[in-house]
Amino acid sequence: MRVGRLTGTLAGVVVLTLTAAGCGLSGGDSGSGDATAGGCKVDKGNVGSGALTGDITGKITFQTTNLKKDFGSFFNGVIKAFEKAHPGASVKWIDDPGDSQFTQRNVADAQACTLPDVINLNSETATPLTKAGYLLNLAVKDPSASKPFVPAFWNSSTMKDASGASVHSVLPWYTGGILLTYNTEMLKKSGIDPAKPPTTIFGLFADYEKVAKAAKGKYFATMANPIWRIPADWDQMNIKTLSSDGKSAVFASDPRATEWVSWMAKLYKEGAMPKDSLSSSNDPSTPYSQGQVAYGSTNPSFVRFVKQNSPSVYAKTGVGQQPFDALGHTTGAPQYIGVAATSKHAATALSFAEFLTNAQNQTAWCKDPAVVIFPTTKASLDDPFFTTVTGNDPFAQARKLVSEQLKTTTAYQTNLSPAVQTAIVAQVQLAMQGKKTAAQAVKDAQDKANELLKQGS
Repeated sequence: MRVGRLTGTLAGVVVLTLTAAGCGLSGGDSGSGDATAGGCKVDKGNVGSGALTGDITGKITFQTTNLKKDFGSFFNGVIKAFEKAHPGASVKWIDDPGDSQFTQRNVADAQACTLPDVINLNSETATPLTKAGYLLNLAVKDPSASKPFVPAFWNSSTMKDASGASVHSVLPWYTGGILLTYNTEMLKKSGIDPAKPPTTIFGLFADYEKVAKAAKGKYFATMANPIWRIPADWDQMNIKTLSSDGKSAVFASDPRATEWVSWMAKLYKEGAMPKDSLSSSNDPSTPYSQGQVAYGSTNPSFVRFVKQNSPSVYAKTGVGQQPFDALGHTTGAPQYIGVAATSKHAATALSFAEFLTNAQNQTAWCKDPAVVIFPTTKASLDDPFFTTVTGNDPFAQARKLVSEQLKTTTAYQTNLSPAVQTAIVAQVQLAMQGKKTAAQAVKDAQDKANELLKQGS
């Protein structure tokens, strides 16, 4: 599940006066002579083996993604604190709109040797930048870089380099979470105990079926479009969607994929989902708030949305653990911070990146009432803000639930291109309409996905 666009206004943020430590970087020469990173001439200390050294001085550029409008005060405070701790350093903040051309734009900047020194990235953009060698290998350039982060998150926040090896070219930053949200009244009418959420995806589907039988068309369990569930459900079930190198689809070899499609077709036919929602791009947020479906969005921020927009439904809302299924834990899709290997002040850039993502700054931002995001550092997740719940407030319960699951989550999620995902979803939709058997739909979905993957789509 991806972290959506952050909205809201930031009020009353006190300028941070946190210590901006050198982050394991020592003073002195950062290396001599030229080397190359992605075809750009760089200081040889930026690439290869050996920890990065150098004074924390010089002007660097920091790029975020669509954050300046709503969070200017916060990030200006972080920058001011860093510059105060390092008088010889200065940070210029720019903000990318984060539109559909984001990856293309940043890859072009990298190829022109003008990639920002410190950059906010998603995995889709970090992947090609890492493969081409445009980002520092952070675990090599600062062996202590992993210390603040949840181990599972750090260990899985890797990208492939040109040789195919996994490298830590990014620091995990803020992330979302996933949970079950449901109308407790509707579940009880269906004979489902809200206090005992299912532990498997198929167990959840069985509960959807119970809702359909009890509702008799007056309301529904969830929305039909499988685009919200592929590949998320398969990841949770530990169904391998793509080969290890990402060049081919392999899910048809797992019989559970066909069983999953059979369940979706059965639920759609039995009325667990609105018929007109099969190709709708709408998620469950609005219909849930209107009392039309029993299960809401899996995004924790959705719970606050219901609280603000539908108090009567909020009073009936419960939260539970999204089924761990065969995977045994959840997966996250964090936003990342990378440091350009082409930076002329790499020691300063790395120091600022680590300062930005340290526990103090992550906790401070995640506590702000304008956002519903979660930190990736151990100390932050142990903060009472995330661990303490008073009363039966669903939003506070959701925050605690997600913060607990993030302690064991990984960042390993299957990344499908829009074209490949659409091709798979289209075949599942045909099966749900009864136009194909589940087995045929899965076979055809894999064939079509492989055609697109061969084309590089």
